[in-house]
Amino acid sequence: MFIVTNRAIDESASGLNKLGAKPNGEGPNELRLVEAQKKAGRWGIEILPDTITDKMKREAGIKDAGPVFASRYVARRLLGQVRSEKRNFLFFVHGYNNDFEAMLDRADGFAKQYGVEVVAFSWPANGGGAHGVASYKSDKRDARASVGALDRALAKIADYLNDFNAERHRAIAIGALKKFPDNCEARDEYITEMTEEGCPFTVNMALHSMGNYLYKETLMSSVYRGKNLLFDNVVMVAADTNNEGHEQWVDQIRCRRRIYITINEDDAALMASRMKAGEEQKARLGHYPYNLRSGQAVYVDFTSAPWVQKSHAYFEGAPLRNKTVSGFFEKAFNGARAEEDLAYDAARGLYTMRR
Repeated sequence: MFIVTNRAIDESASGLNKLGAKPNGEGPNELRLVEAQKKAGRWGIEILPDTITDKMKREAGIKDAGPVFASRYVARRLLGQVRSEKRNFLFFVHGYNNDFEAMLDRADGFAKQYGVEVVAFSWPANGGGAHGVASYKSDKRDARASVGALDRALAKIADYLNDFNAERHRAIAIGALKKFPDNCEARDEYITEMTEEGCPFTVNMALHSMGNYLYKETLMSSVYRGKNLLFDNVVMVAADTNNEGHEQWVDQIRCRRRIYITINEDDAALMASRMKAGEEQKARLGHYPYNLRSGQAVYVDFTSAPWVQKSHAYFEGAPLRNKTVSGFFEKAFNGARAEEDLAYDAARGLYTMRR
């Protein structure tokens, strides 16, 4: 599994201690790539060099003689894996108070439960060692400081996917010209059909808890370059950001299929986060089933669904005993339409999971 991170790096440390709880010492926008593997129940990580070795070039089938950045190496390996294993991509942005090991376990759970190839973005999200209210406020500051890093990560993903799609489109266009040399209409229809049917994977994003706040701050920032059509589905789970005015930034998201916003009124963590910041803390998007005004989001209410209860992470653990819940996330994380089997509450403008 590969991780993109702007955490501090200490290559002299051992194990997971190589990644710190604070932003990279060269600046919060500095990105590094990490490869993680779990052996005998323990995680091991390798910090990839900024420019790869000749051995890494051979592993990825890169024939360039000059320097090659680690991001290209990772892109080549990931594209090879999803094509051979017929899996979809899931880009995962974790939430508040998540240490690195907890993030790895969760991402690994996504891969095993939902059959996706996970690439995670890990930002310093445990308050630099603070706890309670101080940690929560520090994480919000760290989230704002990590805006540039997430923006760079999204832009880099878009670049490599655009290169891959352009190469594939060129091959389809050459085939269409050979097949229909004198019929432009038939050629265009063939290109459209082969492009749609021949796409080997979908690319989706899962944002959990305060990861949604980080994404919101990225969308609303002046540095944001993510206007590209990058994701098939964007799944905003238990969003720890204001319900008020959310449509202003949610409606800026570009995606091919769906933007899902999940809600659980009994979410213990979101109720706690609302109290931590004082009585003026506004209703959180992930637990408030009113003022659902986005013109393109699909709202899904998990409140009172069997096994969900007070869960803040109802994509894992006991809530998955509810097959409707697990089925929703399996479809959503794989780029499919996940709301089709749910009941729609027209009065509130959301789908419900109450069964």
